[in-house]
Amino acid sequence: MTDKATILFVDDEEAILRSLKMLFKSQYKVKTTTDGNEAIQIVQKEKVHVVVSDQRMPIMPGVEVLRSVKEASPNTMRLLLTGYSDWSAMVGSVNEGEVFRFINKPWLNEEIKTTIEQAVEIARNLEGIQQKDEVKESDDRLGILVIDEDQGTFDSVTEIVGEKFAIKWGKDIDEAFAILSEDDKIAVVISEVKIAGDDITAPLKTLKEIYPNILTLVLTSFQDTQLLIELINQGQIYRFMPKPILPKLVEMSVTAAVRHYRAMQKTPQLTKRYAVEKPQDGEAKVSNKILGYLQKIRQRIK
Repeated sequence: MTDKATILFVDDEEAILRSLKMLFKSQYKVKTTTDGNEAIQIVQKEKVHVVVSDQRMPIMPGVEVLRSVKEASPNTMRLLLTGYSDWSAMVGSVNEGEVFRFINKPWLNEEIKTTIEQAVEIARNLEGIQQKDEVKESDDRLGILVIDEDQGTFDSVTEIVGEKFAIKWGKDIDEAFAILSEDDKIAVVISEVKIAGDDITAPLKTLKEIYPNILTLVLTSFQDTQLLIELINQGQIYRFMPKPILPKLVEMSVTAAVRHYRAMQKTPQLTKRYAVEKPQDGEAKVSNKILGYLQKIRQRIK
């Protein structure tokens, strides 16, 4: 029988920590702390499979806790527990902490138990795997797919990273998925969330479900916390970038995404980190045409 996995809960409210410990102590080795600095020290000293941190804490906000946990132990799964909408903190938890899931307060016991169980399973699968920042690049010229009706976005991305990568453009979701179905060199998707007024996050979620190797960077002016939660929980986006475009941020984000793509090519187990949950309203709603493209992608990657 294997040892129990270790879960660390970080929250400044003792009552919440007691509730979480009672909920999980029979299945896992549970540690708790109200101090983010102590949480980081625990992760540095011993193996912790999952860290669940509250965001709003007086000593250290959750995004800083998770960022430091990522640096100390990249294979530790990181989840953010939050009961309010702080846009900048949530974006920071994506870009800096690379959270696996957002968990809303108040939580539903069965949902949080399922999420923790999934995170533990992934952490177990990643045990012993070294995640290196430096990954030797191959001679292959990887592709970046820009999905945006505004050609200015495509032009800007081309200007910023076009010397290193082959930049493709889909001005609508049909064009984008047609490219994805034919081009097996696409490593990164840079996408708007709305095109011609329509929400296009559903096909992005579906793509991640069947093709976890592709890393998605969202580039948009929209600030919707519920949408961001869904993009992480159901789409596992890699980075969130604002408009107007910040060239340095785009370059850094693309470079990090390609480096991680290379790492996943070398160590396929790392793709388990990007498992997604099913949309709460059932299967993502996508057109028959896009389903056809997705079927071609499935056949290609078998």
